[in-house]
Amino acid sequence: MKAFSAKAFTADRAWGSSLLGDFGDVAVRLHWTDQPYRWHRNTGREVFAVLEGVVDMHYREDGVEQVVRLHAGDGVSVEDGDEHVAHPVGAARILVVERKDSE
Repeated sequence: MKAFSAKAFTADRAWGSSLLGDFGDVAVRLHWTDQPYRWHRNTGREVFAVLEGVVDMHYREDGVEQVVRLHAGDGVSVEDGDEHVAHPVGAARILVVERKDSE
């Protein structure tokens, strides 16, 4: 068993992470950030759950940018190839489950 404290986790840079679980091709990571990521597409599905803070998840649907605001306890499931970028509003802690070869 490996215990962790999401509330205490910080990183020395935006999107710094701690590997919580390795399941072969899939990784579970705890991220800390106070800066936006970058537009990207994953190589598989992703589960993105906000543990603490607020994150605006931007995504493109039929070429039109959309935004959904996620609060602590909220999350999204991102499909393979969906273009998206996360913009935290202040500092945030996020749990991400994705393929290891995703960006």
